[in-house]
Amino acid sequence: MKKLTTLVSAAALTVASLPALGASPWMVENNTTKSECSDCHMAYAPGFLPERSWLAIMNNLSDHFGEDASLGDAARQEISNYLVAVAPKELRGVSSIAVPLRITDLRWFRGEHGSRLRNRAENNPNIGTMSNCTGCHRGAERGFFDDD
Repeated sequence: MKKLTTLVSAAALTVASLPALGASPWMVENNTTKSECSDCHMAYAPGFLPERSWLAIMNNLSDHFGEDASLGDAARQEISNYLVAVAPKELRGVSSIAVPLRITDLRWFRGEHGSRLRNRAENNPNIGTMSNCTGCHRGAERGFFDDD
């Protein structure tokens, strides 16, 4: 009976961590992802990186861009499940074998923002870095990046 209870509990946890059908890849809709990731930075939408990139990031949280962002197993698994379920398998302009770890290194990002905006952002203390989406895009956390 204990094995059955454990199995049912594990299945319930897995199902609970899956996104709803039709989840948007352009905004974070998982509460654990929102709370854990936004403790240090904006919680980035799963659509910005392919699923293999999110797996690489989530499997190396002890060295998350120079910081220890380790999580408990349950939270890490829930966030990983969510990101993989919603992220694209492939991303246009990214080799199918590449595992990009930084959104700011992607060709589309560099093309969209250019060196002029990069310099402006890095020299503005209110923005500081190109990874601070909310510094320029007020609606970024809701999936709105078009400022036109």
